[in-house]
Amino acid sequence: MNGDLVKKMSDLLYSTDYGKYYLGKCEETIKELDLKNKVQLILTSPPFPLNNKKQYGNLNGEEYLKWFTSLAELFSSVLTPNGSIVIEMGNAWEKNRPVQSLLHLNSLLSFVNNENAGLRLCQEFVCYNPARLPSPAQWVTINRIRTIDSFTHVWWMSNSDYPKADNRRVLRPYSKSMKKLLKSGKFNSGKRPSEHVISEKGFLTDNHGSISHNVLELKQIDEDKELRLPYSMFSISNTKSNDFFTKTCKERGIVPHPARMPLELASFFIEFLTDEGDLVLDPFGGSNTTGFCAEKLKRQWISIEANMDYGNQSTIRFEEPSLNSNVKMEEF
Repeated sequence: MNGDLVKKMSDLLYSTDYGKYYLGKCEETIKELDLKNKVQLILTSPPFPLNNKKQYGNLNGEEYLKWFTSLAELFSSVLTPNGSIVIEMGNAWEKNRPVQSLLHLNSLLSFVNNENAGLRLCQEFVCYNPARLPSPAQWVTINRIRTIDSFTHVWWMSNSDYPKADNRRVLRPYSKSMKKLLKSGKFNSGKRPSEHVISEKGFLTDNHGSISHNVLELKQIDEDKELRLPYSMFSISNTKSNDFFTKTCKERGIVPHPARMPLELASFFIEFLTDEGDLVLDPFGGSNTTGFCAEKLKRQWISIEANMDYGNQSTIRFEEPSLNSNVKMEEF
């Protein structure tokens, strides 16, 4: 197929100990697989509404808005009664103008407001990556009239007010000052200027970490500042799996998918919103960050992708030595 969009309904490209990767359009494949009420978490980064066409097949304008909104009902239908949808979406810009488009925000709003889906916004997150390349280049590095676009929007949605979630699974390590406070057993209690009253023992319980923020900082801004990623993000970032994938792609002359979801982001939400054995679905699988992280965390997973080249390169993730996963390729 040499990277052409798949023409069939769906084909199983490969399977692993915990998951399956299908080639096909997500709308058709999801219906064919009969996943109704079986998916605990849909975790995906859909094609962004970009002005320039990419190989991964992005739409733009009203065409994109209509298509994206229509997915809400389908995605909601496969969720368990306490399941979640997490969508990462970057910013969009008006063509040939130093002006941000509202299309990405309108798309998210229209998606969650789809009356046939019954969704609600549980919480909005920001995924901040100070290491991102300067973009949009025309306005940042050439004309020098805009700053670097360095974050993406992450919306957590559900068809329930109380989806499965536990923030104790994504705790951040305590700061040095908090560790000192716990050791000494003393702190300045009493009434604050904000009129909050802090009890004498209010901060003396050791919860083995602090509650995560909804700004997910993938790399530290200040090198002198202690990096306090949530444990789930920190552990997976330390595996260097992303380095393994990009390094292997380079060695084999493969151009990796240009819009890969950060491993730390995927691992955070998988740990936060699912248990071992739960099913995680990525309708726009790409290089299969979601499936890889689900595999490491012992969750069942299904990924769907319309481009065979991206499907083939995604198998490289499962060659990562520490994973020790069995990959079975299907014949075409």
